[in-house]
Parts: sequence; C-alpha cells; structure tokens
Amino acid sequence: MKLLFRGHSAALLLLMSLASSVALVAQENGVIPTNKILFISREYTKPGKDGTPHQLTEGAYLRAEAASKNAPHYFAASALSGPSRTLFLYAYPSFAAMESEHKGIISDASLSAALDRASVADGDLLSETDSSIWMMRDDLSLNPGFRVGAHYMEISQYFVRPGHGQEWEQLVKLVVDGYKKGVPDAHWGTYEGTYGSHGGGFLVVSTIKSASDIDAEFASGKQFEAAIGEDGIKKLEQLEAACVESSQHNLFVIDPKMSNPSEVMMKADPSFWKSK
Repeated sequence: MKLLFRGHSAALLLLMSLASSVALVAQENGVIPTNKILFISREYTKPGKDGTPHQLTEGAYLRAEAASKNAPHYFAASALSGPSRTLFLYAYPSFAAMESEHKGIISDASLSAALDRASVADGDLLSETDSSIWMMRDDLSLNPGFRVGAHYMEISQYFVRPGHGQEWEQLVKLVVDGYKKGVPDAHWGTYEGTYGSHGGGFLVVSTIKSASDIDAEFASGKQFEAAIGEDGIKKLEQLEAACVESSQHNLFVIDPKMSNPSEVMMKADPSFWKSK
C-alpha cells in the first residue's frame, strides 16, 4: 500500500501504513472496541491447498465449535500479498480471560476430541504454522477498533532497533498527532510483541470496508503532509532512520467461511458472517 510515496523516504511509507482507511465510523455506530490482548495463529498452506480446500478442512472446526458452549471466537484473514497463509485472530481483555477459555476447551471432552480430529486433516494442507501474542499500545494507536462491514485488513509489521524504543515512540506519536490534525478519521491499532515474535516487534492493524477505502488512504497523504509541515516530515525521516530496522506491509481478505465470530460481531454484520 505504498505506491503514493514511491521515490520518497521510508518515513513517508510508514505514514501510509499507519493511516489506513480514513472513512469515518463513529464509535457508537459501526466500531467494535478492541480488546487488549491479540493472539494470532498463522497457517501457511502448501501450493494449491489454499482457498476452497482450506475452507473445507476449517469447516470441521466450525462444526465442532457450533456444538459446544466452550468454543473460542475468532475470525480468519487470508493473505492477498506475501506467502499463502491464513491468520486466525483471537482477542481477549486479559491473559486471565485467555486462560479461562483454554480451560473451558480442555474440560469439554467432545470439543477437544473433535478439534484434534480436525487438526489432523487440516495439517495435511499446511507447510508451516506458528503463533504469537501481542498487546495493544493505546498511546500509539488512533481510533482503534474493528469497523463493522470490514472485509479487508491491512497489517504492517515493524522491527525496532535494540535500544531505540524511545525514538520509535516519538515517531509514532508524531504520526498520531499529524493525523489527528489533518486526517482525524484515520484509524489503526498498534500492538507490541509479547510472546512468539522477535524482540522489538510491533504490528499496526486496521480494518477496511472496501477497495475505495484503500484509494482514500493514498489520497490522505497530502492532507497529512500539510498538517505536519516540512519540518515535521524531516523529523519523521530522522527518527525512522534511527529506529526502524525493517518493515513489511500486507493486505488480507477476511474469510467468514473460516471464522467463528463473537455474538457481537455476528449481530453487527449478520449477512457477511452468515455467508459461511
């Protein structure tokens, strides 16, 4: 999502990933609040095994979960860029809530057995799996939350150089302030790696309703630049050069056929989630 600033500095590329989806959706009208803890399970599919084959094996999980009151809630997002993979995203208000859900699954013998059987079939399609846990950084986020009606996600991953966390926080807070002034409808959630990620890892996550929101994202760059000014852009470039070791930006499509959304998400957008 970086074509707008092709030929410009990496600091400007950072701005676009942080400014994803500028369409305004009020908190009380179309935004589902974000929980503090984000657990991500990644499944990398073998060539030719993504899409329908993967949806079919994931259906076994959904059938098992539908029969149990202890089933976990999550949604799936399949990659439109990078390696073929699907992310399964679980959100919790605390680690205690995560533990409680895990205990509920273990205590349900029928559910546990059905999930084990589904894992065997699903595993035949996969080349690799991993998982990680991330914690929301409210101070580095802007208008976070899941946008009702979202069918896409942008996820950017940054690795901060050891010992340069302070510059990173300054950088992102400058971006937050600039978008509050120039593009106040922009939204994203920033998460810091806690478990299962290389040190210094951060995720910037946003949900997108349609491709037109992506177009609006590109167009918002000029508004941001006008708000922060030439001196602000130079400061961002300096901070980025000092603290960002590497970054990667990817687009995903949300797949209801591999998701078990919460009751809140289901009620907010039933036509989409029931399409599974």
